[in-house]
Amino acid sequence: MRLRPLATLALAASIVAALTACGGSAGAAGGAPPATYTAFANPVPVTITGYSGDAMEPFISKDGQLLFFNNRNDPSVNTNLYYASRVDDQTFSFRGAVAGANGAALDAVASLDQLGDFYFVSTRSYAATLSTIYRGSWSAGNIGNVALVPGVSLQQAGSVNFDAEISADGKTLWFDDGQYSPAGVLQSARIAVASRQDASFARLANSATLLAAVNSSGLNYAPCISVDGLELFFTRVDSVTSGASPAIYRAVRATTSSAFGPAALVSSASGFVEAPSLSADGRLLYFHKLVNGGFFIELMRR
Repeated sequence: MRLRPLATLALAASIVAALTACGGSAGAAGGAPPATYTAFANPVPVTITGYSGDAMEPFISKDGQLLFFNNRNDPSVNTNLYYASRVDDQTFSFRGAVAGANGAALDAVASLDQLGDFYFVSTRSYAATLSTIYRGSWSAGNIGNVALVPGVSLQQAGSVNFDAEISADGKTLWFDDGQYSPAGVLQSARIAVASRQDASFARLANSATLLAAVNSSGLNYAPCISVDGLELFFTRVDSVTSGASPAIYRAVRATTSSAFGPAALVSSASGFVEAPSLSADGRLLYFHKLVNGGFFIELMRR
């Protein structure tokens, strides 16, 4: 799950520890297996030459030339944003840290629209603002004019937006509302959507209706929206209990004003997998996977 460790928010539990302790695979609530989507298949590892650490939360730029990611989401390390340039679909060359985006707090979950606006999640000011989603201007490896994105946070203690992705055109922001107990236990995670209003965002009045089928069961997070807005990939966990682990799902709709239908499991992404990122042409799906205690980025083709 993106942004698992929330110690900097004074929430004691680490979700990563809870989830990695779980076995099995996610399925539909109530015992019935979910529908499956098999067009993506044959996962292969992504190589980031010049980088040897954990790689999580991949985001592939809309021109396909840059892969953004962060290192391990863990309270014991400083989680920062990095990027790499494309060699081919499966190989990238490490370019370094995203300058201007990183600090002493957790900085993770990158996305970039076609206008050059760069969005990411940071815990740097949560104690004072109850907000975590930031935006800045991307230019040649640097983020300038970094500021909080207004209009997204519910402004409630324990409510955390720990994932976000901006649409290609920069007009809609897809994110999740995570609700934590005072003890730091994640109680719910639901995907929501907001539209841009000049420099701010406003939650769509029908956001819950549009995503009712997506949020129908379990914890739902890490949204990834296609360029045309008709295809949504995301991560779902039935519950933070023994026997549940994250899996990647897909939901579709007929028009950008209609609701998404029931989600189907992307079955070829097996094991502990999260954080899908779809290429602009819809041909490639990147995600991260837990392998032998480390997190690595993988790729599937459609």
